[in-house]
Amino acid sequence: MESVFTSASEKMEKTINVLRSDFKTIRAGRANAAVLDRIQVDYYGVPTAINQMAAVSVPEPALLTIQPWDASALKLIEKAILASDIGINPQNDGKVIRLAFPSLTEDRRKELCRDIKKMGEDSKVAIRSIRRDAIEKLKAMKKAGEITEDDLKQAEKRMQDITDKFIARIDEECAIKEKEIMAI
Repeated sequence: MESVFTSASEKMEKTINVLRSDFKTIRAGRANAAVLDRIQVDYYGVPTAINQMAAVSVPEPALLTIQPWDASALKLIEKAILASDIGINPQNDGKVIRLAFPSLTEDRRKELCRDIKKMGEDSKVAIRSIRRDAIEKLKAMKKAGEITEDDLKQAEKRMQDITDKFIARIDEECAIKEKEIMAI
């Protein structure tokens, strides 16, 4: 029975880690190399991450520079950034690509906060789904005679307590990110 709780807790922890990595990709007015993590460049027919084919640096708070190790990849990287949804136009000087992060408008901040809330809700749904699966396993154990009715009730309550803790952590993560966005 303990393995059910351990497995569910590990899955819930992974859900929170995914939420955090999703938050890193939000363009929040400050240069952050993580916004490039999801962009793949078609490099000699192989989808390649930008940070695997170029040096990415943040020389100023609102500027990101990308210097490819292979100069012929410059146009490919620029094309991939333009095709992505990060909403920043790259400036190519023939050696380096510069991404200037504009400061956020009030409307854009509110839009980002809505996106954060949606990501948080999606994570909560995932957590609840993990809880449901764990409770189904516990009910199967009861049906198989491995645990009693009282054990099942206690296990369901414990699973709900674990779920509540993870939901609260998601709320905290969302509140921190929203505060960060509104403070920029």
